[in-house]
Amino acid sequence: MAKVKPFRGIRPPKHLVEQVASRPYDVLNSAEAREEASGNDKSLYRIIKPEIDFPVGIDEHDECVYQKAADNFQLFQDNGWLIQDDCDNYYIYAQTMNGKTQYGLVVGAYVPDYLNGSIKKHELTRRDKEEDRMKHVRVNNANIEPVFFAYPDNAKLDDIVKKYTTKEPVYDFIAPGDGFGHTFWIVDQAEDIASITKEFAQMPALYIADGHHRSAAAALVGAEKATQNDDHTGDEEYNYFMAVCFPANQLTIIDYNRVVKDLNGLTSAEFLKALDENFIIEKKGTNPYKPLELHNFALYLDGEWYSLTAKPGTYNDNDPIGVLDVTISSNLILNDILGIKDLRTDKRIDFVGGIRGLEELSKRVDSGEMKVALALYPVSMKQLMDIADSGNIMPPKTTWFEPKLRSGLVIHKLI
Repeated sequence: MAKVKPFRGIRPPKHLVEQVASRPYDVLNSAEAREEASGNDKSLYRIIKPEIDFPVGIDEHDECVYQKAADNFQLFQDNGWLIQDDCDNYYIYAQTMNGKTQYGLVVGAYVPDYLNGSIKKHELTRRDKEEDRMKHVRVNNANIEPVFFAYPDNAKLDDIVKKYTTKEPVYDFIAPGDGFGHTFWIVDQAEDIASITKEFAQMPALYIADGHHRSAAAALVGAEKATQNDDHTGDEEYNYFMAVCFPANQLTIIDYNRVVKDLNGLTSAEFLKALDENFIIEKKGTNPYKPLELHNFALYLDGEWYSLTAKPGTYNDNDPIGVLDVTISSNLILNDILGIKDLRTDKRIDFVGGIRGLEELSKRVDSGEMKVALALYPVSMKQLMDIADSGNIMPPKTTWFEPKLRSGLVIHKLI
């Protein structure tokens, strides 16, 4: 069962929210964060990317950088740029992209649920990235940024969300750069808070959609604090971490595509001949071709787009991992033909979120940086949840969710 609780969020005043709010720490580099925060002392980047307050070239993992995050977090509170709510609340966070809005409930997710598997993951995490975020949580004693969860559709929760979203929001703005809408309400009525807690308690599981490293780090720090507290009861705030939970039927997974530097010693003709063993190949011309269905791929090579359709017998529709197009392409193209064995470490491959469009793939190939591009049909939410339920893990770089959660709308303290 999924245990959640409301919490006393730390939030910017309404007139400052657009100055404070930022993109997540892991979708931009230090140089981009410096540029976006330039001239804005109130930018959350000064807490989540605190290296921007040091000279260029500072190691972002230096202990002084983590300490700067904590110093800035305290400064934001001292200056009234972040203020803690008086009472425990749930919150509603809506995102609008391309005319479609998805509504998430901001909750305190239960650390033991992560540790016992009631909060289900579909990706492996890297220990170095976990440790980076653990240090950030420890030094701030807070979850500065939320993680992105999905939950099974629930009509009662839908009704509560509708009740609040017909009211005037606390925040409502269009983020610069991406043009996506971000809207925020406070759920502060006791009966609604109790109902939300009850409805989540009846769910068999929650699913991490995006933020596996932040989830792992938050849960591990919470567990750490429990072992360090001789008077631990299980009710302490560190037993929970901040998550925005969306109903699965509102979420869309975008394609996550691949570009490769070379053809592993093959000529283009030899490469296409090798593909012909397992794929039906159709030349599509110079205009971008988008995969139409599961097991159909788009290939860009030498200025031409191709449709690749996996031949029957090259995949197993009864295997939750084997059926995935990322598995088919990894096994039959990247591994067998191009010699790319490990998607996480091989420097010959890079990954491009579908939000950038197919033109980004052709651009990187036409520039000479890459030799070939491969576009995949996106994974469905049902596939993601089925894989998580089965205890399996998706191959690397399988899912891309958009829009990304905006950081800084609310923060969760562990004390």
